Amino acid sequence: MTDTWLIVGLGNPGSEYAHNRHNVGQMVLDEMAARIGGGFKSHKARAQVLEGRLGIGGPRVVLAKPVSYMNVSGGPVSALAKFYDIDPARVIAVHDEIDIPFMSIKLKIGGGEGGHNGLRDISKALATKDYLRVRVGVGRPPGRMDTADFVLRDFATAEKKELPFLIDTAADAVEALVRDGLQSAQQKFHPAKAP
Repeated sequence: MTDTWLIVGLGNPGSEYAHNRHNVGQMVLDEMAARIGGGFKSHKARAQVLEGRLGIGGPRVVLAKPVSYMNVSGGPVSALAKFYDIDPARVIAVHDEIDIPFMSIKLKIGGGEGGHNGLRDISKALATKDYLRVRVGVGRPPGRMDTADFVLRDFATAEKKELPFLIDTAADAVEALVRDGLQSAQQKFHPAKAP
């Protein structure tokens, strides 16, 4: 197995979905690509891919945005992991999370998918839940709004002002995860619990 990391931004393809809450994972990867200074290229694994390093001489990463729909993200992720010979423990899924507040980020490995169909499909395709997740908080649907309707909408006007900060922080969290490991990154990005 290589020492490369596979970082996957989850979302749906097409311009009509590009700014939806559900696509925040892909927005984070666009920020990471800008930092690396490269462009995505089509890969036979049904994904847009950028290979690079986090900083000069830094860890080698493959940034990937599946061009399949969210609920069938597993095929591209599994194919890329095989192509680049990357162990599931070095796969990071960056995704929207309704169970944490907007502007919050949580990091974890394994565990349940919380009803997230993209994660469910990745777990099935990798035959394990033991991959890393960067959960980007998009908040809960208001009132009785259906969850699917909520995540397939663009961020609200007030949220759009804050969104660049959220994306920037999420990209920082991914980099910390790769460079420093899960525990150190959690200590840095999880809010301190009140005593």
